[in-house]
Amino acid sequence: MTRDVLISIQGLQFADSEVKNAASDEELDRIETICPGEYYYRNDAHFVLYEELIEDFPTPIQNMIKLRNKEFTLTKKGPVNVQMVFSEGKKTMTDYATPFGNILIALDTKEVGLEESSGSMKIHIAYGLEANYQFIADCNITVEIKSRVQGYCIGS
Repeated sequence: MTRDVLISIQGLQFADSEVKNAASDEELDRIETICPGEYYYRNDAHFVLYEELIEDFPTPIQNMIKLRNKEFTLTKKGPVNVQMVFSEGKKTMTDYATPFGNILIALDTKEVGLEESSGSMKIHIAYGLEANYQFIADCNITVEIKSRVQGYCIGS
């Protein structure tokens, strides 16, 4: 994989903040973020660095993805600060610091899967999400990382 990559992150977003046990696509909206980034492989781990812009905030969020074995870590620094660790078969807790206050979240990771080819990787994460000790939903995230020379086509 080349250093210059495009990152696609697909996940679920709540359509209604009051939904506690969302189970169907009618209650959830799928979201996708695509942005350029940099890829590195060091010490038996994959690293991806990228910036994320949030509406009404002039400073971007600096993001770092680290993947080693069955553990996926997403670190965000800037207007939002958090280190989320998705470790297959484990439940982890973290403080999610936002400009509007902190939220204690728990990530009960059921699966961290990886498909690799020479110019791309696809990571799938299945987990249960809790906020302030209350179950919110079972969630899925798919992260695709592709070399920029290959290009990126939405839906591929």
